[in-house]
Amino acid sequence: MSTSTATPISAVDHAEHVERSVELLWAAVSAGNEYAAADLVLRLLDEGADPESVLLDVIARVQGRVGEEWAANRMSVAQEHAATAINERAVAALSTHPAARTTATRGRLTVACVDGEWHGLPARLLAEVLKLRGWQVDYLGAQIPTPHLIVHLHNTEAHAVALSSSIPTRLPTAHAAITACQAIGVPVLVGGAAFGPDGEYAKPLGADAWAPDARAAADLLAREPLPRPEPDDQQYDDLPHLADQEYTLVSRSGPSLVRQVFTALEDAFPAMRSYTDVQRERTAEDLAHIVDFLATALYLDDEELFTRFITWTARILVARGVPAASLPPTLDLLARELKDFSRAVRIIGAGTRALSTDHSTAAGNPA
Repeated sequence: MSTSTATPISAVDHAEHVERSVELLWAAVSAGNEYAAADLVLRLLDEGADPESVLLDVIARVQGRVGEEWAANRMSVAQEHAATAINERAVAALSTHPAARTTATRGRLTVACVDGEWHGLPARLLAEVLKLRGWQVDYLGAQIPTPHLIVHLHNTEAHAVALSSSIPTRLPTAHAAITACQAIGVPVLVGGAAFGPDGEYAKPLGADAWAPDARAAADLLAREPLPRPEPDDQQYDDLPHLADQEYTLVSRSGPSLVRQVFTALEDAFPAMRSYTDVQRERTAEDLAHIVDFLATALYLDDEELFTRFITWTARILVARGVPAASLPPTLDLLARELKDFSRAVRIIGAGTRALSTDHSTAAGNPA
């Protein structure tokens, strides 16, 4: 058989094997069977599967499906947490296999989540991939306070730090962490959904590099070392719009804004009067998230960050049988409370317009 025909067949066989592995792991994860998940991963490695492929093409894909199932209301929060824990167990099992044990031949890196970010699995996947690529990696896990991160970097003399964040509301904290790391001469690579679909928030926040996923991050670090930043290179006026204090005032007044809007919402949205205590509690939580995302949009002066969150929230509500019709009056009330904040009113208005043009929720249909 010629090489030209053998290669495509091999690629097809590999793709089919990956798909079967994904389905088998999904079956174990969705059933809550951590032993089956770990056994599957170890068996794949015993059969000669590439550890990096198992991490990124199997485990990471299954975790992505977990998020999709939760968003579609086919998986509860408790089930989502349990599934994530099983995927973390699968990663841990993989890391102990002889095929995944590599000798460090490169420099030392630190991988961590920014303070307040509890989604640790993406960072863990990156840490394991970097180890496979020959780096000495210190994985610090989720929710690392910046002062503790800085002490660690001082003690280890890391060549670079990779910061992960999935929640956009942690971006102001990420900015502080990036600045602190660079102040001691450590370059920062960032990644995660928080930085936007194309990493558009990485540059405004001063990151030295951004990567869309673990494989791309490992490739980037392998090509050339990130240059060490000089303290004189840091820019402290890269977000000049913050001078209007709208971000500070909105973020500090968040709890009172939630109370004021919540109280007025009963009149603006009469259906709320028949809500159960649990529904009212969820509504207050949703309001708090809206205010948090508004504050973050003010921090970056970015309407799209807010509109993405609002339309996503509408789809989540519809998937759970809750009318998204409650969102426009909520935004209207919030705009009234912040009528003297021109940027806030502009961003809220963008959110309202996005809801009116999002056909997947305007008619009350799931996305």
